[in-house]
Amino acid sequence: MRRNGFERVYSFCSGLTLTAVVATACSSDGGTSPGGGASSLSAMCRAIQREVVSGAAKDGIPAVQFDDSDLVEPGSVWLDFLQPTDRVIGLEVDGDYLAVPLNILWWHEILNLNDHGLAITYCPLTGSSMVFERGAAGGAEFGTSGLLFKNNLVMYDRAPGDEEYSLWPQMLAGGFCGPSEGRRLTMVAAIEIEWEDWLALHPDTRVVGSNTGISRNYTLYPYGAYAVEDNEFTLVDINPDSLDRRRPPKERVLGIPFVDGQGGIAFPFGALREAAIGDLAVVQTVVGDGGEGQGGVDPVVVFWDGGAEAAMAFTPVSTTQDLTFEVRNGGFVDVETGTQWSIDGKGLSGPLAGQQLRTIVEGYVSFWFAFSQFFPDPVLWLP
Repeated sequence: MRRNGFERVYSFCSGLTLTAVVATACSSDGGTSPGGGASSLSAMCRAIQREVVSGAAKDGIPAVQFDDSDLVEPGSVWLDFLQPTDRVIGLEVDGDYLAVPLNILWWHEILNLNDHGLAITYCPLTGSSMVFERGAAGGAEFGTSGLLFKNNLVMYDRAPGDEEYSLWPQMLAGGFCGPSEGRRLTMVAAIEIEWEDWLALHPDTRVVGSNTGISRNYTLYPYGAYAVEDNEFTLVDINPDSLDRRRPPKERVLGIPFVDGQGGIAFPFGALREAAIGDLAVVQTVVGDGGEGQGGVDPVVVFWDGGAEAAMAFTPVSTTQDLTFEVRNGGFVDVETGTQWSIDGKGLSGPLAGQQLRTIVEGYVSFWFAFSQFFPDPVLWLP
């Protein structure tokens, strides 16, 4: 495994074998393995183990914990690191809007929003932004295990005083190796968007600032040229023959996995940009092919805003009728009622003002190489 300048963030475990790390998390009966041997691992865990590598010490990248009282208002001194075009994860929490800068998650990867039982996560190595309810882990906070699966963050649940824990690969959105094996995490609707555009949409938003209690330079992206679109370097080597070369490896895509986990559909940011009228594009298509386990064919509409570098997927239905959409007069407008909609699916003006389109919460942004590694040979939308 190559290190190539990543020592600042990923220092490898010393004197700790991968088998011991994984065996601590689980045994064949879902409990702690006293022997720490590979034979004690469940079949699922052994399958995962073949592709898991150690990237850092457990909690070597420190997750952070925030309560509502820790959140700040726009203009706070705790946001002096945040530039207008920096990217944030935006979401609605119990009727309030929240922005979590990727600048924070470059260094921490997991933010536990404890008053709401959420984990807001970002893996810089796979470019994946995902928000979860923590109920499947019994409400426990998540920490960074120090392991990587297909270059992706592997979380662990850290219930106080509990020596047993499970591993949760972020992009699999589920528990593996431990008492929670087989449990699925419920995803929460979120959008990855530039800060100035989120603020324009929701000027009353609250924000996660630099008051994390941990000293980091949140103006510094610690991965150098890693995220350049055509850069094939990954921290953990990938077999070149397994790379899907239909798009640049680090291009951002909005990916929606199929319900059976076998493949999915990806909307590349570059392709959405090509289809735009001005900065905006609307794509209406279907997810799934009606095959066994895929739950049939479901309609989807994707809104794209090139100025905000943001895409979000919705079910094109209001509370009363099916909808079709187009770009009109610099906005997203449904043909049936003439209502104008925001990039995050809120009715802004017209007969359906105030309504919220149902977000396809399973959709999330990641690098193309990562989505196509986790969900091989995905359907690729192109204009």
